[in-house]
Amino acid sequence: MADIRRVAFVRHLRSMPTVHVVHLRRGKVAHEGVGIAFYFRALNAAISEVPTAEAELPAVFHARTSDFQDVTIQVTVTYRFDDPSVAARRINFGIDPYTGQWLGEPLDKVAARITELAQQYAVEHVATSGLVDLLAKGLPTVRQAMVDGLVQDQRLAETSIVVIGVRVVSIRPVADLEKALETPLREQVQQDADKATYERRATAVERERTIAENELQSRIELAKREELLVAQEGANAQKRALEAAAVKRIETEASAESTRTIGSARADAEAARLASYAGADTSLLLALAAQNAADHLPSIGTINLTPDVITQALSRLGAPAAASPAVTPTTDAAPPPAPPTESAAPPEK
Repeated sequence: MADIRRVAFVRHLRSMPTVHVVHLRRGKVAHEGVGIAFYFRALNAAISEVPTAEAELPAVFHARTSDFQDVTIQVTVTYRFDDPSVAARRINFGIDPYTGQWLGEPLDKVAARITELAQQYAVEHVATSGLVDLLAKGLPTVRQAMVDGLVQDQRLAETSIVVIGVRVVSIRPVADLEKALETPLREQVQQDADKATYERRATAVERERTIAENELQSRIELAKREELLVAQEGANAQKRALEAAAVKRIETEASAESTRTIGSARADAEAARLASYAGADTSLLLALAAQNAADHLPSIGTINLTPDVITQALSRLGAPAAASPAVTPTTDAAPPPAPPTESAAPPEK
């Protein structure tokens, strides 16, 4: 919007750098240009202000596909005025010389014209496409159809409107149909997720089975080794037992041989001893027997021998065994005990 101020009996206009101003006075161009400033009289001035900067026009409209489905298309059109002088003559961009405001709404008219033309080209293209194909790959085709139509449109060229670009933001069907179309994909995605979950579980089960098999194989291997160890220990124990039995047998045989040798020697000695007694006198044999018996008697502390007892014993030893009558010791009067001639040593404890 131009800045207009009153200076004495005239007015002063100062425009912006992005605005093209055309000042007509008495039907002729008095001032024209971008970002100019000048003095004028409001009573005989006709001023137009055309923006030269690029402008973006968002638009939303409906279209129907070849399979009779309604879709909503959201686009943004970028445009500018190629020749502001031509645009000022074809469209009313006149401003109030006192306030600088537009007398009409020129940009709204331009927006309506561009929107209608863009909708026309988009609807014509959408009508030849099915819904699924349009949603799958319709964005670039719809954009290209709108660009080609707007660039070549004669009415825009006559008003010096140049379409720089078109962006198709979205193409969407009605909510229920969009949800129905999304359902198969959602199911497929869910199936893929379930498949991935099942595969992960199967992989985990397979790994657990592998671990269990490894553990079982390890236990089997340990059991086999333990069996070999037990067998080896048994063989070692059997070998030790056989060796011990062989040693015991050798010791027994040696002991038996030693016993036989000692017994044979003792038998030979006894036979020799008996052979030496073969021609001996009976009294001598008795004496030897008494001596042998005395060797095996317990120790006697004190013994008293009288002459009578000695005499009787000697007479018995000297007499033949068959003719000697039995002698009973007398107990009428015991002779007085003789004093001990010999004291035996006390028995050892």
